[in-house]
This record gives sequence, C-alpha cells and structure tokens, in this order.
Amino acid sequence: MKKIFFALMSLAVVTQGFAQSEKFTKAMTTNIAQFDSAKTADDMLAVSASFERIGDAEKTQWLPYYYASLSEVIYAFMKNDMANNDAFAQKAEQLLNKADAAQPNNSEISVVKAMIATLRMLVNPQQRWQQYGAVIQTEIENAKKQDPTNPRPYYLQGQNLRNTPEQFGGGCATAKPMLEEAIKKFDAFKPASGIAPNWGKSQTQKVLDGCK
Repeated sequence: MKKIFFALMSLAVVTQGFAQSEKFTKAMTTNIAQFDSAKTADDMLAVSASFERIGDAEKTQWLPYYYASLSEVIYAFMKNDMANNDAFAQKAEQLLNKADAAQPNNSEISVVKAMIATLRMLVNPQQRWQQYGAVIQTEIENAKKQDPTNPRPYYLQGQNLRNTPEQFGGGCATAKPMLEEAIKKFDAFKPASGIAPNWGKSQTQKVLDGCK
C-alpha cells in the first residue's frame, strides 16, 4: 500500500511540474510574439513589464529576466531620451543581474550587458567613451567566446562600427565585413529551444543594406 501511495505521489509531482512547464512555455511564447511585433516604445515597455512578471513568478528561470532587460534596452533606444538613459540602463541592469545570477557566463546575457553599456555611453559619448567603450568591447568578446555560434555579438559590433565616425575607425567599410559575418552566423544558428533568443537577423540585414 505504501508503495502505491508513494508512486501516486511521485506521479502527481511529475504531472504538476509538467503542467507548470507547459504554462511557462506558453506564457513565454506569447510574450516573445509580442516582443517580435512591438511597433512603439510603449509596446516594448509593456512587453518588458510582462516578462518581468513571468520572471517574478518563476524565480529560477533566466529567460524571462533576460527578455525583460533586452526589451527595456530596446525601449530606451526607441525612446531616444538621452537625459534618462542612465535610469533606463539601471532598470535593465537590475533585470539582467537576475538573469545572470540564474545563468552565469551566458553569451546572450553578455550581449545585453554590451547594449546597456552603450546606453550609458550615449548620454555623453565624448566624456564616457573611455569608460563604457571598454565595457562594450569586453562584453562583445565575452559573448563570442561563450558561444562562438551566436550571431548577435557580431551584429552588435557591426552596428557599433557603422555608427562610429570614419575618422575613429568606423563607417560602412569597417562595419560591412562584421555584418556579413553576422548574417552567415544567423543562417547557421540553431536556437536551443522555441523560446531561446533568436532575434537580430532582420536588424542586421537592415544595417547591412544601409551600407550598400
């Protein structure tokens, strides 16, 4: 009788865990679709808040906080309000720290760290380049090492080069090879799951097309 009882208890635990996993995946899939289709800064901010709620409910999952942070960063870029970039960056950093605690040494997280440093640098590029330029480069290189198949650090580096004046080593001529490498990696990239990061190819192509 005891064996039957424990077997039933084990089955109940497994069934409950599976149901929770299905619920989590469904919520993430819905939010990722909203992330992909966001048109305005406010849309992106709402997506960030929704991902944060999922993260707070799940506690140990890194992906909700990763997407919440990424959405906050993209919101800040879309908002283009330099005076508030530090506040946006601080919020994104708080969210990303939770993802980083759950999944350290992750290539995708390193990419967002570089994006957050870019936000801070853009407040005053002349005064902040020396500090945050080094952080951006370090995190991009970390991302490449942590996952050599990840196309997003190459996209980010190419985009940064495209936006850097030619007299400082930037411009299309320098950016184009990096963007082309990113496209090759996007073509070969296989996300770990249906809710794993898989964004950036269309953005890379857009920047690359602007260099033709």
